[in-house]
Amino acid sequence: MRFGVALRLARRELRSGTRGFRVFLLCLILGVAAIATVGSVRDAVQGAVADQGAVLLGGDAQMEFTYRYATEEERGWMARNATRVAEVVEFRSMVVAGEDRALTQVKAVDGAYPLYGTVDLGGADLAEALRGDRVVMARTLVERLGLNVGDTVQLGTKAFALGGVFDQLPDDAGGGFTLGPPMVVRREALEGSGLLGAGTLFETEYKLTLPPDTNLSALKRRAEARFADAGMRWRDSRNAAPGLTRFVDRIGAFLVLVGLAGLAVGGVGVAAAVRAYLDGKVPVIATLKTLGAENRLIFQIYLMQIGVLAVIGIAVGVAIGAVVPIAAYPVLAANLPLSVEVGVYPAALGEAALYGTLCALLFSLWPLARAGQIRAASLFRDAVSPTRVLPGWRIAAVLGLLAAMLVASSAILSGVPHIAIGSAVAVAGSLILLTGAAWAVRRGARAMMRARFVQGRPVLRLALSGISAPGGEARSVVLSLGLGLSVLAAVGQVDRNLQLAIAGELPDVAPSYFVVDIQPAQIEGYLDRVTGDEGVKTVETAPMLRGVITRINDRPAQEVAGDHWVIRGDRGLTYAPTPPSGTVITAGEWWDADYSGPPLVSFADEEAREIGLNIGDTITVNVLGRDITATVSSFRIVDFSTAGIGFVMSMNPAALQGAPHSFISTIYADREAEAGLVRDLSRTYPNITLISVRDAIERVAGLVGNMAAAITFGAGATLITGVFVLIGTAAAAQNARMYEAAILKTLGAERRMILTYLTLRAGILGAASGLVAVVAGGASAWAVITFVMDGDFRFDPVSAAVVIGAGGLVTLLSGIGFAWAPLRARPARILRAAD
Repeated sequence: MRFGVALRLARRELRSGTRGFRVFLLCLILGVAAIATVGSVRDAVQGAVADQGAVLLGGDAQMEFTYRYATEEERGWMARNATRVAEVVEFRSMVVAGEDRALTQVKAVDGAYPLYGTVDLGGADLAEALRGDRVVMARTLVERLGLNVGDTVQLGTKAFALGGVFDQLPDDAGGGFTLGPPMVVRREALEGSGLLGAGTLFETEYKLTLPPDTNLSALKRRAEARFADAGMRWRDSRNAAPGLTRFVDRIGAFLVLVGLAGLAVGGVGVAAAVRAYLDGKVPVIATLKTLGAENRLIFQIYLMQIGVLAVIGIAVGVAIGAVVPIAAYPVLAANLPLSVEVGVYPAALGEAALYGTLCALLFSLWPLARAGQIRAASLFRDAVSPTRVLPGWRIAAVLGLLAAMLVASSAILSGVPHIAIGSAVAVAGSLILLTGAAWAVRRGARAMMRARFVQGRPVLRLALSGISAPGGEARSVVLSLGLGLSVLAAVGQVDRNLQLAIAGELPDVAPSYFVVDIQPAQIEGYLDRVTGDEGVKTVETAPMLRGVITRINDRPAQEVAGDHWVIRGDRGLTYAPTPPSGTVITAGEWWDADYSGPPLVSFADEEAREIGLNIGDTITVNVLGRDITATVSSFRIVDFSTAGIGFVMSMNPAALQGAPHSFISTIYADREAEAGLVRDLSRTYPNITLISVRDAIERVAGLVGNMAAAITFGAGATLITGVFVLIGTAAAAQNARMYEAAILKTLGAERRMILTYLTLRAGILGAASGLVAVVAGGASAWAVITFVMDGDFRFDPVSAAVVIGAGGLVTLLSGIGFAWAPLRARPARILRAAD
């Protein structure tokens, strides 16, 4: 019976419209739409990777080797289990066109490539385009070198004709980050080019077409059981593009969490909207109480209303989130390295709806409970002096449960629970910090009213009085605007610190060029040329091999170290009779210069401790198909941040005796000397590859910039939500503002003075919100740079000033916008209405 009465009364009140709930609806719609959009794009990419796994990988499965080709045994196993096999040899090299040269990622293929997908050459056939000594190149590489089809280029010591141009290879997205655009050439055409000599850095990929009923998990287990210790690495179509998948998952999860921060900002607006709506319903609630309505009935009436409106807001947000990816398909298609089919993704939309429902309940129950718990007499007095009532233990328990459900669902659904929990703690901490900051702003304003410089400035004193007044706008403004600005401040500080590290600090200590594939017979002549150049400051060289860590203490490496990057693929390996200059040994001892006993290895200190290595442990490294088991004799500091030569592992020379290898070198040179140096080295040693560190840094900086732009976009959505909350707060306080203006006019204040007072109050609150946001965002950025990225944090005053200015400007414009009605209103009408 009570439920039916509550439903009937709620329906009657809803007939009057949703005027008091516009901010409520806007906050929910924006937050839910942002999360639904990001989730839909994430699911679209994940679906494309799953559907196109074989195309992205170039086969149903792939067996990969470093520094070597598959043995007869390995080829025989592939032939027995696959219906077709394509061999692809990948390496970096320099391509020369006249006086121009560029770094390229070479794919040397056989006639079976590609097993899946096609290479679009604008109508030309790939087999014909590669016939004889011909190559096909990425359009970016062709444009960089100013080539046309039929032009001649040099690769190593051999000349090739350009047979075609492509925009993208079908298996590009599965290959991960590369330093140069790709080109394709027939494997047999490289004979006589001098590019695949002993010790050259290259990888071979054997792409397999498998029978339709193949059990990939079982086949992977059999392959790894037989060949993993020989340095074989397996991938299949279930995880064809791990780098892309990892990137999309991480950036998608982070943007969803930024969306949750936006919902938290919206939650402040939801709470404010519910509170303002209920304040306007004081006479209705008081009348119901007088007629005998119980607290539960009052609670049910308004919970039903808010529930209906929440469903409407969430539904609209979900609909927008479903439509936006479809409308933005051209942008997605142009910026993703694979073909994505967008559509409606129920899981992503359901996730957004869940977050919206939990946030709506979490931020609505407290003000609802306040209306149900206060007596009728107190509600009537609220018209003059609002009362603050803490929720009862039942409501407090429900609020705690809802918060726990929100954190748990984001941790489970985002796929990165540690980031989700950390973000939830950060948002909660920010809300607490901002609440405390709002209290401090009010107290500070009250204290400043007594300051000497305020005396004789009535407008400033009025503004400070309005800020410090109980029940004023200070808390709502600082909360709504401060959280959005905090996210922007954190993103700005992190982005600026990364830019300084990449574009500012690193080039001062980084080499000009990395040089790889220097053959042992070339090292002496190479050093003579480089060290004889006056523009060269420093040259470093080291022998280099690559190997895969397969076992630690005679156990599979992954069992011991998990998914640590050191064992995820092949790693650089060197040897030295004595510690190189500047080596810092942190534990153990280096071997004697003439040591020739069982293999010993010196391991990078930080990485050793991360994977649980101790002095005396053994590691097995597969080099060129041969297992070398070495005892860990020492740990040493390896600083990879300098971009110089750094090896995780260094062995005694006898351990690698007879293994084909090449040399790696770093050149530190004046910028003016670089062009001539590159030209001479490329002509004299066409097989070597020079990698510009500056170009590599620019590519990384571009990727970081794109990530920062995406995150800033998400933070901007949070800020927009905050602006709507701010507008809603200002609108809710419009009656109070008009009453203030009427009193001031009655006392003789001019319109200009009242306008100055209202805008000054808004500007001070906005600047204070920005200042608090800079502190909160700066602290978050410091934690990210220091603990996550292991860098040195430097506060950026420019982005801080922008955030503070943005806070002041937004509230200033809002204050001016809501000042016109009080200025136009006649005092007599306002004061009569208040009687």
